[in-house]
Amino acid sequence: MSDQAHLNGAYYGPSIPPPARKPRSYHRPSRGGGSCNPFSWCFSCICGCVFNLIFQILITILVILGIVVLVFWLVFRPNAPKFHVNEAVLTQFTLSNDNNTLYYDLAVNMTFRNPNRRIGIYYDRIEANAEYHDQRFATQNLDTFYLGHKKEKDVGAVFRGERVLANLDGRDRSDYNSERTGGVYNVDLKLKLRMRLKVWWAKPKFKPHFECDLRVPMSSGGAVSSGGFQRTKCDFDW
Repeated sequence: MSDQAHLNGAYYGPSIPPPARKPRSYHRPSRGGGSCNPFSWCFSCICGCVFNLIFQILITILVILGIVVLVFWLVFRPNAPKFHVNEAVLTQFTLSNDNNTLYYDLAVNMTFRNPNRRIGIYYDRIEANAEYHDQRFATQNLDTFYLGHKKEKDVGAVFRGERVLANLDGRDRSDYNSERTGGVYNVDLKLKLRMRLKVWWAKPKFKPHFECDLRVPMSSGGAVSSGGFQRTKCDFDW
C-alpha cells in the first residue's frame, strides 16, 4: 500500500470509449400527407362492385341466350331450305365473234322445298340471275309465295334475249368454242332471296342466296344432246 501512496488517483490505461447511443427511429413519410383518404377508398370500392355486377349480368345474359338457342333448336330442329333445278332447256346460245354479244334462249324449271316441320318460309323476293364465266347475261324477278311445313313448289323461268359480255378474254372464248363442240354449256344460276321464317308469332328476316352450277345441253328441234340435263342440287348460303 505504501508503494502506491505517491499515486494521485489518475488513470493512465487505454481510453474508455463513450457509451453507445441508441439509433434514432426513422419514419418514412407516407404518401398523401401521411393520412388515409376515406373518399378515394369508397370510390374504388364502388367501382369494383359496379364492374363485378356488370360482368355477372353479361355472363347471365350469355347463359340465358345459350339456353334459348338450345331450346329453340331442340323444339324446331331448323333445316336450310332446299332448291333443285329439275330441267334446263337451251335452244340458243350463240356468242358473236366481233363484239362478244351473247344470244340466248334458256328455260329453267326449279323446285323450292321447305324441309322443316314447324317453320314456314315467306319468299318475299326472288331474283334469278343467269351467268356465263362470272358475267351476268339475264335477270328475272320471280313471283313470291309462302311455303308451308314440309311443302314444295315448282317454279319456271325463261331467259331470252341478247347481252354483250365485255369482259370475256381469249381463254373464255376458247372455253366457249370447246363447249359448243361438245354441245354442253356451263351456265350458272344464282338466286338472291329476301325471305322470312314463320316461327310462332315471330318472323325474322334473312337475305340468303342459292347458287347452281349447271351443265346445260343444247336442244335442237326438240332433241337434247349429251343424254339430256341432269337434275342439279343447288347450294344454299345464309
